[in-house]
Amino acid sequence: MSRLLFWGLRPLGGPTGLLPTAPGRSFGGSVPELPAAQVRSTFLDFFRQKHGHLLVPSSPVRPRGDPSLLFVNAGMNQFKPIFLGTVDPRSPMASYRRVVNSQKCVRAGGKHNDLDDVGRDTYHHTFFEMLGTWSFGDYFKEEACRMAWSLLTEHYGIPADRLYVSYFGGDAASRLQSDEETRHIWLDMGIPPSRLLPFGLKENFWEMGDSGPCGPCTEIHYDHVGGRDAARLVNADSPDVVEIWNLVFMQYNREADLSLRRLPQFSVDTGMGLERLVSVLQGKRSTYDTDLFTPLLHAVHQVCVMAAPYGGRTGSEDQDRVDLAYRVVADHIRTLSVCIADGVHPGMSGGDVYPELHKEADRIVDVINENEAQFLWSLQQGSRLIQRTPDLMINPGSALLLSASVAWSLHRDLGFPLDLVDLMLEDRGVQVDRQELDRIIQSGVELSVMLDVLSLAELQRLGVPHTDDSLKYAYRLEKDRYEFPACRATVLALYDGQTLVSEVPEGRRCGVVLDLTCFYSEQGGQSHDRGYFTRHGLQDVVFPVEAVLRAGGYVVHQVTTADSLKTGDQVHLHLDQVHRMSCMVKHTATHLLNFALKKVLGSSVQQRGSHVSADRLRFDFTVKVTISQLQQVERCVSDVVTANQIVHSQELPLQRAKSIRGLRTVDEVYPDPVRVVSVDLAASELLDHQTDRETSVELCCGTHLLRTGDIEDLVIVSERQMVKGISRVVAVTGREAAGAREAGQVLLQDVDSLAARLAGSAPSSLDSAQQLSKEVGVLSDVSPLPRMHCSYLKQVPVFDPELCLTGGR
Repeated sequence: MSRLLFWGLRPLGGPTGLLPTAPGRSFGGSVPELPAAQVRSTFLDFFRQKHGHLLVPSSPVRPRGDPSLLFVNAGMNQFKPIFLGTVDPRSPMASYRRVVNSQKCVRAGGKHNDLDDVGRDTYHHTFFEMLGTWSFGDYFKEEACRMAWSLLTEHYGIPADRLYVSYFGGDAASRLQSDEETRHIWLDMGIPPSRLLPFGLKENFWEMGDSGPCGPCTEIHYDHVGGRDAARLVNADSPDVVEIWNLVFMQYNREADLSLRRLPQFSVDTGMGLERLVSVLQGKRSTYDTDLFTPLLHAVHQVCVMAAPYGGRTGSEDQDRVDLAYRVVADHIRTLSVCIADGVHPGMSGGDVYPELHKEADRIVDVINENEAQFLWSLQQGSRLIQRTPDLMINPGSALLLSASVAWSLHRDLGFPLDLVDLMLEDRGVQVDRQELDRIIQSGVELSVMLDVLSLAELQRLGVPHTDDSLKYAYRLEKDRYEFPACRATVLALYDGQTLVSEVPEGRRCGVVLDLTCFYSEQGGQSHDRGYFTRHGLQDVVFPVEAVLRAGGYVVHQVTTADSLKTGDQVHLHLDQVHRMSCMVKHTATHLLNFALKKVLGSSVQQRGSHVSADRLRFDFTVKVTISQLQQVERCVSDVVTANQIVHSQELPLQRAKSIRGLRTVDEVYPDPVRVVSVDLAASELLDHQTDRETSVELCCGTHLLRTGDIEDLVIVSERQMVKGISRVVAVTGREAAGAREAGQVLLQDVDSLAARLAGSAPSSLDSAQQLSKEVGVLSDVSPLPRMHCSYLKQVPVFDPELCLTGGR
């Protein structure tokens, strides 16, 4: 199985580097079999070596801090902070001007979803590689067009008479004029007018989303047949004439009211799918016939010995749908492989360019097999429940609707896809209560007022300095009590949700930018601070701070005004110290938990996510864990807490910090310099291997305790497997930990009592049996559940009451 996964993902060899210029190469007759690995390296080397682009590694397909995306689905995703103006000025990304990369992308869900089309044709995929280039305020249209044409015709040797170019022809309804600038650039380059075609918004105007940066695009299309005028087939869904490269010119920002405003800085974002380009350069109509897929399809055939070899048939020619199944399996194996290697588990070829695929090969196979079994079980359980839909109906007098809470429970608890619920109900003439389901899904979404790209650019144009938030770290211990600094600040900017304003009247929600703040903005997995403002001279009017967010070096305080607020106003900041202390306790405890897990389970433990709030901490990590191991982890944390060790924080250059032995990091973009948080030993002692002692040391921007003893106690109240190989623990500290221990003892007594009753004689009636079953269910659902303190709860059987009446358990 391991070889099955990776035969199709391994480059087939061949030299790397640029191809010789071959303007006269013909694609008719003898097609040059250019390996996919060389196609990729030629693209990257052309822009890196010849045109000074910085090569940036592909980001994981798990989005970094972008809840709007299920997967990274385009090359530009990791650069969204630049387009939106929110990039941290201390981040290396802030210095990017021209960039090239090959980005792993998955389109399986959300706005861009190719899942339903895979297998039905010969070119859709859920995983693909996007070859991309970017210019952030550097070159613009002419340079982008000339470089693209040079690469395709001179270095890849694609005949110019096979290529067609589309551009934005304007849209009267949107009052957008034709992109004549791009049209004239192509004409000046010698593109015949008959091959230069205008199209509208749908085809040649690219938008990031419902709002945000956008602009006209120009696309290059390839005719597989050649020797004809194929202009009428461009953008006509013809398999013979396909788009291969899209060059997007970011000129505008789409406002919330759908209007367009010109961006202060123009950018270029180009994207070319590797799979489609390889099919062109290998003379194949189907991407499944290229060397990215043929070894994998062959391996599938060897495993499925009773099936005929892959024949490439589609539609009515593929009557038994065997070739469709081949394509689905090959596509999904690639997608799963890349996803799992990047830490995304079910709920993706890259070869040497993505070494994590080889490193994680065995785990990928295990996860796929485990989750196949888990999904089949979920399918069985969910199907059984759906078959009982008459018992779950609401509004029985009108339309038959399945309760939204039932559908959501199937999805959340069993991993049952919501679209599959819809399909199974459709056959029975039943629908999910969609309005209520949408309300449930959206109930956890918190609205916020965040500066848009134009407002951020305006702040910079006006010379508004970035917010000084260093006071968030300026607390100290005085006689075993934490003292937080007083903070008086000036309102530098106000944002009403659409634009910067000089005044916000009473009762309006707005974003407030101050010259300095002591509030912590939400980042690094830690919740934002709470508190309020008072305006100078008006101390009895309170402005509650509902959220604190960061964008492009500015800290934005979300406030609903209790009185008018103007730029230039002096305000006093009042921090909710109890809430901050609780977050500090949980964050330091999270670092100790991470260290203890590594100490108990070994260095293979990797953090896969965490969240710190005032009431609890959540930590996700690789490796399955047992109750006894979690008890060891608790004891390890307790030892450090009892020792009351000093917690050190120090800023270091990023590369210097990465040399620290035992440093724990996560997959995110760190600023430079970066903050190092270590326990007992200062970062200076850990540098250059000055000591062999092991301790907790992480790169972290969060707020932490100054001594570990202030945690007081830590109890892991729950542990569960999210998917195979990924565990999630939830823990509480201090008084909550003491309460959890007491609750565990009470629960243990209840379990002992119920176990004794179950061990006795069979229930005398169905009612008594059902009562016992209900009690078992109640105990099983108790939350929070400190499992280490009642570890044999799982031994209590969940039984069938009618079976109990017969005495058979």
